[in-house]
Amino acid sequence: MGPGRLSQSVLLRCWRAAALGAARCRGGPLSARPLSAAVRLRAPQRPPGRGEPPRAGGGARWKGVVGAGEAEEEEDEEDEAEEDEAELEELLGPSPLAVEPGVQRVAVVHPAVKWGPKKSPLTTAELQIAEAVALVDTIQNWTVLDKIIIPTKNPDKKFIFGKGNFQVLTEKIKKLPHVTAVFLNVERISSLTKKELEDAWGVKVFDRYTVVLHIFRCNARTKEAKLQIALAEIPLLRSNLKNEVSQLDQQRGGSRYIMGSGETFMETQNRILKEKELKIRNALEKLRRKRSLLRTQRRKREFPIISVMGYTNCGKTTLIKALTGEAGLQPRDQLFATLDITAHAGYLPSHMAVIYVDTIGFLTDLPHNLVESFSATLEEVAYSDLIVHVRDITHPETILQKATVLSVLKNLNLPSHLLDSMVEVHNKVDLIERYKPTEENALAVSALHGHGLEELKEEIEKKILTTTGKKILTVNVNLEGPQLSWLYKEATVQEVEVMPEDGTARVKVIIGNSAFGRYKNLFPNSKIFTP
Repeated sequence: MGPGRLSQSVLLRCWRAAALGAARCRGGPLSARPLSAAVRLRAPQRPPGRGEPPRAGGGARWKGVVGAGEAEEEEDEEDEAEEDEAELEELLGPSPLAVEPGVQRVAVVHPAVKWGPKKSPLTTAELQIAEAVALVDTIQNWTVLDKIIIPTKNPDKKFIFGKGNFQVLTEKIKKLPHVTAVFLNVERISSLTKKELEDAWGVKVFDRYTVVLHIFRCNARTKEAKLQIALAEIPLLRSNLKNEVSQLDQQRGGSRYIMGSGETFMETQNRILKEKELKIRNALEKLRRKRSLLRTQRRKREFPIISVMGYTNCGKTTLIKALTGEAGLQPRDQLFATLDITAHAGYLPSHMAVIYVDTIGFLTDLPHNLVESFSATLEEVAYSDLIVHVRDITHPETILQKATVLSVLKNLNLPSHLLDSMVEVHNKVDLIERYKPTEENALAVSALHGHGLEELKEEIEKKILTTTGKKILTVNVNLEGPQLSWLYKEATVQEVEVMPEDGTARVKVIIGNSAFGRYKNLFPNSKIFTP
């Protein structure tokens, strides 16, 4: 194993130590396990080098004689884990909001705002409906029958459109053969409006919130993702409840108390929803604490963390696969293919080991409650050492997509140094002849074909050295002593120049502040040279 190489077991040990034996995961493939689980990282293809490999050590669970008190504690922990598991299964049961499985033949309707604050200057109605069609195409067994753009002055009013345009739209929908649903491309419609539109058109009506939530539900693989989706459903359930109660009141002439309990139907259902929301938030908090333990472990090992972010389907996963050489990563050409934060080991030109974090993609007009529900996942970004913002530079709305991503990042209250040091990557440049970035400091890359990856790695390394305070040093070590082995284990060894005449070597290393402090304490007589 060459200079700067970390064995896979060392990488695994620091990530898994906190969660080993505590987490029971049934996640996705091993190449892309979420941070909330005991993560197994596949080591990337290793660069050539010289020297002794570091010893892994300490990765297995200790097995020894357990006293009676300790055995009781273990039993209590097992019972608690089983109770947690049962409660999770209850929370993750079938959703009353889940779209019925099966074939849907959809008419996509986009309300085109003519003027005013609701009209975006960075896009057009044609591009907006194209994204809505892409959302439908993401869902298995859903097909688009027709795309309809209807102008409106105010998309927030009850029926979205004026009386005349609403009548024209209704006639168009009723003439479509075999249509089963209408996707109205607005952020969210009230349950009352939804019911009245369904009565008018005779088919199911979905808004953007419902469609995106359904895509999330289809792609969710881990308990954390499923819990966050369940949390995002609570506002919809409350809205539906108000509509149900108003209908009951009209039919029965007022609220009724339930079985002498002193609670109305509305109060009972609201209480049940509050209890469910509290349980979901508590379950997410437990997962957040596990992730915090994992974060503490990797901080001890000083692996730099690089969060790869961008608009949905911009090529984040493809880029991470290209940077790490991880064969198990299978990028998918669809919206919201990644819902869980996943971690992947890679190496920079100096052989420094880093962790690339793949994150959920963003979307224009992504409903606020959905973003809020996934804040537990996105908070991991705040603990990164660097953010890489990937843009699909071929997309006609690339400027709007950039604005969307930056807006969400600012709302996450990230440290200012993370936003200031962000690396912007213009992906898919192979589709544009002789492309040159117009933005300052942006890097042109083709993740699919490998163009520009070396320049990107060099830029990442430069930023990482600055943000983490790592040092590049040359130290003189005695080959008979433990210094060289220690440096391979605790730092990134770049070069070893052996001087056989006096049994020493000059070792060039990249080392973090805390490791450097430990080295000076352990080997106070070692000669250190700075460049």
